[in-house]
Amino acid sequence: MSNDLFTDEMKIQESWQQLIDDGNSTLSIENSVAFLDAYKRLLKNTKRLVRHSDRVENKLKIAAKAETEKSEQLENLSKQLSKYLSPQIYEQIFSGSTSVNVESERKKLTVFFSDIVGFTQLTEALESESVVELLNHYLTEMSSIALKHGATIDKFVGDAIMIFFGDPESEGSEKDALKCVNMALEMQKKMSSLTSFWGKNFGLSRPLQIRMGINTGYCTVGNFGSADRIDYTAIGAGVNLAARLESAAKPGSILISSETFLMIGDHLDCKEQGSIVLKGISAPVTTYVVLGSRSKQDTISKVQTFIDQSDISDLSASELRELQRIISNMLS
Repeated sequence: MSNDLFTDEMKIQESWQQLIDDGNSTLSIENSVAFLDAYKRLLKNTKRLVRHSDRVENKLKIAAKAETEKSEQLENLSKQLSKYLSPQIYEQIFSGSTSVNVESERKKLTVFFSDIVGFTQLTEALESESVVELLNHYLTEMSSIALKHGATIDKFVGDAIMIFFGDPESEGSEKDALKCVNMALEMQKKMSSLTSFWGKNFGLSRPLQIRMGINTGYCTVGNFGSADRIDYTAIGAGVNLAARLESAAKPGSILISSETFLMIGDHLDCKEQGSIVLKGISAPVTTYVVLGSRSKQDTISKVQTFIDQSDISDLSASELRELQRIISNMLS
């Protein structure tokens, strides 16, 4: 329509110019009236086009505002949904890199369980509002530490926490296990400051302690459920063993399986607890208690022991590989 207006205007201008070029010193009334009528029609069409343009612009503004509001609603909804998912899973779903289907796979995970010793008795001693406040504070602090170490937070069940390393992201079984145990050590350290705070604010008569169980092994991990309701979690014997270790751990301790110890033994001090019989586990399980970080001097002493025992040239291939691994860990 705008092109037609421009064409009409050009025609009027050309006709007027033609009369001038023809040498007409005066223009007749008829010619003037014709030009005036032509410009009236042109002006009328122009006004109609402007009104139409204004209406379209208003519609576009309304649509843009509605789209912005919808986008903000989706963003707010997305942020709310993110609180129900581990950050890694949330990122994969909303980036489109994974689909939400009922499917799973077998992977080597390091699984962690913890709970607060005597929490049931605590709920009987405190008002429900205080219990909720304390529990939310505890879970917030523990979650922050877990996410800092790259953990996948599986679920909270009251005061109990289930966490695993190795899916959907993994740095290899050894690093996953080490990150998990370091996370547990930091949680235990944080618990000391938390119990001091709770004692002042909730009047707790004795410090609260958490017990932890950790196991490394093959598990089935992925989405489980129905077409209408899906839960992302890990299941299997490896998960069951971690849960049993947590139940068997003493208050304030971190009890790990021999499989986890093999992954972290060169980095952290551990004490063997011997073999114990766990409910639901057919064979006795060799367990270790994590004591803390190992100094580089301890690692150097271990290397020196290798060297003192015999000439390096007499070491077997497996012993050389072990020596190489220890030195590598020392330098990392």
